[in-house]
Amino acid sequence: MSNQNVKQNRLTKQVFLKLLEIKDADLRHLTLFQGQTAVDKGIHIGGAFSSIIPLTSLYYGGIMNFDVEQPTKLGQDLFVLSKGHGVAAMASVYADLGFFPESWLKGSRGNGSHLNGHPGPVLPGVHLATGPLGQGIGVAQGFALAAQCGKSFDVFSLVGDGELQEGLPWEAIMFAGAKRLDNFCVLLDKNEGQIDSLKSLLYPMNNLDSAFESFGWDVISVDATKYEPVLDALTAFKYGPRNGRPKLIICHCYKGQGGLSSFMGGHKVDFNDAIAEQEMKQQEIQRDVRVAELQELISLAGSGDAAALKAYVEAEGKKMGLTVSFSAGKVSVKPAKRTQKTKQAPARDKKIAYDPAKLPTLDPAKAYTPQEMITSAMKVFAQDPRVMSVDSDLASTSGLEQGVGWISRKRGLNAGIAEANMMNIAEGFAALGYNAWVSTFSPFFNWQVLRRIAVSYQERMEAIAEKPSWLNSGHGLDITFLATAPNLETKTNGATHMGNDDVIVYDGIAHLKIIDASCPQQVLSIMRWIMEGNRGLVYLRIMRTSGAVLYPKDYKFEFGKGTYLSNPKGVQAYIVSSGHGVYEALSAAKLLLEKGIKVGVVDMPSYDEALAAELHDSGKKMILPEQNNGYLWHCFRKTLFGRKNLRAENIVPVNLLDKNGNPRFIHSAPYDELIATNALSPDQIAKKVTQVL
Repeated sequence: MSNQNVKQNRLTKQVFLKLLEIKDADLRHLTLFQGQTAVDKGIHIGGAFSSIIPLTSLYYGGIMNFDVEQPTKLGQDLFVLSKGHGVAAMASVYADLGFFPESWLKGSRGNGSHLNGHPGPVLPGVHLATGPLGQGIGVAQGFALAAQCGKSFDVFSLVGDGELQEGLPWEAIMFAGAKRLDNFCVLLDKNEGQIDSLKSLLYPMNNLDSAFESFGWDVISVDATKYEPVLDALTAFKYGPRNGRPKLIICHCYKGQGGLSSFMGGHKVDFNDAIAEQEMKQQEIQRDVRVAELQELISLAGSGDAAALKAYVEAEGKKMGLTVSFSAGKVSVKPAKRTQKTKQAPARDKKIAYDPAKLPTLDPAKAYTPQEMITSAMKVFAQDPRVMSVDSDLASTSGLEQGVGWISRKRGLNAGIAEANMMNIAEGFAALGYNAWVSTFSPFFNWQVLRRIAVSYQERMEAIAEKPSWLNSGHGLDITFLATAPNLETKTNGATHMGNDDVIVYDGIAHLKIIDASCPQQVLSIMRWIMEGNRGLVYLRIMRTSGAVLYPKDYKFEFGKGTYLSNPKGVQAYIVSSGHGVYEALSAAKLLLEKGIKVGVVDMPSYDEALAAELHDSGKKMILPEQNNGYLWHCFRKTLFGRKNLRAENIVPVNLLDKNGNPRFIHSAPYDELIATNALSPDQIAKKVTQVL
């Protein structure tokens, strides 16, 4: 290449970088406006400003393939803001690009605003809620894994150095390297500050490059106070050769980078009009300087190249949302008019296609484990490429990996002993329309992740309900949390593994549908119910041991519906239970019948409010033997204790709370010993019924 060509290429690149710098000033102005007009005058300005160069490079530098009109269209590149505190910077970019109206930037952080203190799907173009640090990178990794199952695309995530003090992101970092996700690029905003220490991390992270490299990542460190190093690193990832290693770009900068006033280095700054206007004015002055520098660069072009360079500036400026014009030899660069471009996504059909005739047929004379049902059924359901699962080193207790992995190992995953990462991966798939399943022992699900996923789900449902909306029906999250070894099923593993308290703890998670299954035929029917799609977040507890077939082949599960397994004429009392407790209840009923006492048995896999009221109003005694801390008892109280005609004496709980009604943990023993020790064996239940009557 001749020196003249080298010079021209360098000049063209300098012009492009100068346009990015001008766009930078406009985005910072929008970010400051958010702080000035927020309901509390507050904004996480330090981390927002240090995010602007990476975000501007991604969205305006020709790196990402994205569709503003249809952000949910499959196959486009995806971005996740893992450091949710930087939402103001991302919101400035998204408003400028047209994901939502610029007017939404005003009055942020209030109850009526779409723009909250952290991002979520109420904001068009945002696929998940982030804010609890260390989780966004895990969901982004889930997106990257999903890209291996269909049309390929690249995934980018912006993380903060402070959030790497969390343990959760390292689960994703290790797994992404092991899975050779070379379509995954993480930008690390290394601004060296956090809430309690603005100029140095409380926990120094000086060897992040070697740490990531040890887990199979390619790492490059760049000066992120300038555009060229960041853009070059992103260009090398996007358009260079792939080597089976995810990419980390360490962006060295500082809190408030790009701001001109000293207060811009804070974590969360409360603006007043004078401070905001001062900084805005300084940004405008800096913008004018950059436009003048652009003029000088254009003047360096030879007479033969000047026209082509001006056309290039106009075209690239238009792509960046800048209106560039020339008059009397002078360049003018104005922000283009910002309009909302995002349209409502097409509805998603979430119903899983399968052949019912190929599902397992159960022999009523035999016993089966739920794991057998799940493996056999998943070999049928997973023929539909929208079914996926993730286990966490306990696949033998769930049956998922053996079933889904039989069809596709890319969709039947095992995250190892990393339950938080398992759950984040599933959300990535679910956000793309998959019917996702995850599984571990019932006490091992990560509450922090479960709660954040529920927030994502809620914000998606709110967006779907809004008119007009960027989301449509079918764009919720379908995730089944398959909880193995609940109740007393872990037997000799001891208190840390015993699933007696999970169900009440998780009942506090909004939007979570809790199911405690018993019969293998019931498990199969529940799976068919889930495969209808749009079931949302389901917490499904399954027995670890085999169980007899209690339900006929045509049994159809309905959430919120219990079933009379027996309801004899002249019934004197009812035993209500779920899970393994149903079998003990049926055995107790037989013992009682031998004594001439007729009791009905009710299986309530999911809480049935109407049936609870019906049982109460029958005037019969209700005994609730549960192998947990009394989930059904807890639900009954919520339904019935507000009734004027309450007959509290008719509701008799028998569960794992202590004698004073307080929660406790259960220690190791064989199953028969555990139920006997806790008055939950058939003969003890029968004795309790006799005493009550």
